[in-house]
Amino acid sequence: METELRQRVKSPPISGIALGEEEPKGHPGGDIKHGAAAQILRLLLFIIYFNTCCCSIVATQFFGVPLYWLNRDLYYAYIALTKQSFGIVVTTLTQWWAPTPVRVSGDASVAGQIKKTKDGRVELDFPERVVLIGNHQIYSDWLYFWWAAYTNTPPMHGHIYIILKESLKWVPVIGWGMMFYGFIFMSRKMATDQPRLAHRLQKLKTVHAGPMSGTSGLDPMWLLLFPEGTNLSANTRKKSAAWAEKQGIKDFQHVLLPRSTGTFFCLNELKGTVDYVYDCTVAYGGIPRGEYGQDLFSLRSMYFQGRPPPSVNMHWRRLAIADMPLDDPEKFELWLRERWHEKDLLLEHFVEHGSFPSDKAAINGAVNEGGAKHDFVETEVKLGHWYEVFNIFIMLATFALIANMLARIWSKSLWGRSSLF
Repeated sequence: METELRQRVKSPPISGIALGEEEPKGHPGGDIKHGAAAQILRLLLFIIYFNTCCCSIVATQFFGVPLYWLNRDLYYAYIALTKQSFGIVVTTLTQWWAPTPVRVSGDASVAGQIKKTKDGRVELDFPERVVLIGNHQIYSDWLYFWWAAYTNTPPMHGHIYIILKESLKWVPVIGWGMMFYGFIFMSRKMATDQPRLAHRLQKLKTVHAGPMSGTSGLDPMWLLLFPEGTNLSANTRKKSAAWAEKQGIKDFQHVLLPRSTGTFFCLNELKGTVDYVYDCTVAYGGIPRGEYGQDLFSLRSMYFQGRPPPSVNMHWRRLAIADMPLDDPEKFELWLRERWHEKDLLLEHFVEHGSFPSDKAAINGAVNEGGAKHDFVETEVKLGHWYEVFNIFIMLATFALIANMLARIWSKSLWGRSSLF
């Protein structure tokens, strides 16, 4: 695989807009599109929309708590519906505040699993139960993975699970929602994390019979892992290089050394209930060599100044768990590092040519806008239907309607009793 990647790195650049052409100087997202007043307005609207949605979702989750004791299968299905709502929230936030072209590609291992719909959306055809791994470029990487789950057939945005740092659990409202979602919080001390990780993973391989369960009885699950543990920056790149030198191993240019312990433990715990790991290499267009996406594409830059990345590029490949050395942690560490070396080569190709070396079979011969034929599907982060936004509030509105009806019945009942005297 490494030899093949090296050969592809030497391939000529793809012609076309923003592919292989010299990147413009200055910020890759262009000039600031919104002045100070407009940025404040966009910030206020962002806060109002995001907080309103989050409060609605968390309130809906609390109303569903009694289901946990009445019927566990219905409870987990109910929580999955609230998780779908948050998937819609993050998709609309990007669609409305930071519209960005997304280019989805893959190698031969995902042949036929990346499609393009007639209305220009991407449609993934990945399994219901997978482990996702990816390089970590900027803080908002997870938004695009959640959107990818939304594009799958069947949709998986109600079944995504993320491993994240423990401090996020204590964020008001958002942290409560993530705990309801069954997200896994880590302190980065394996002695502390291993028991809680084992507990959560055990739940992810428990057989259910609810309306959201898969055909095997195992609930659908997309478990997202970032083996690097943090996002790429000047500081983390320096630490990674120092660790590589200390250990006497080869360093990378575009990624950090992956930490294998957590990934090894997760895959061993889930072995037998998951067949594949789907590895995604993420790259953001326009980042000059030697600079870092987190410095260019901050929340303010993307959502308030109007300078999102020129493109978000996601390159997928499928790795069979049966082929991984899960019986030996040292062999697995070497195996994972080799995969990251291949990822580094993919990113080097992207820096040189503006695209990933991809396989045409992966995208089912999709044709992009204007009839351009590239080895990727070009689309954007957006909802399939505008009215899906209302799904966020439908459960809470239903509870409010029922409460109003009961209040009216109770009021009439009291009025009827009082009229008797």
